[in-house]
Amino acid sequence: MQQTTLSLPELGLIAGTRGMLGFGAGLLLADRLSHGQRRPLGLALLAIGLLTTIPLALEVFGGGRLRRAEATRQPS
Repeated sequence: MQQTTLSLPELGLIAGTRGMLGFGAGLLLADRLSHGQRRPLGLALLAIGLLTTIPLALEVFGGGRLRRAEATRQPS
């Protein structure tokens, strides 16, 4: 099993983007607001959540540039 260590701010970013993605999808499926209010807001939140999740997922699961730089950095 591969283990990944996340800092608290990274975890917060991931949780926030996933929350926006879920909230946007929920707005699109729910009937709480009128269609004219619900659709633009739901699509915007869904798009922001999706677009911000992709680079974070690549960073975490793909061993992004920041993680490689930290791993190669010599201890002071």
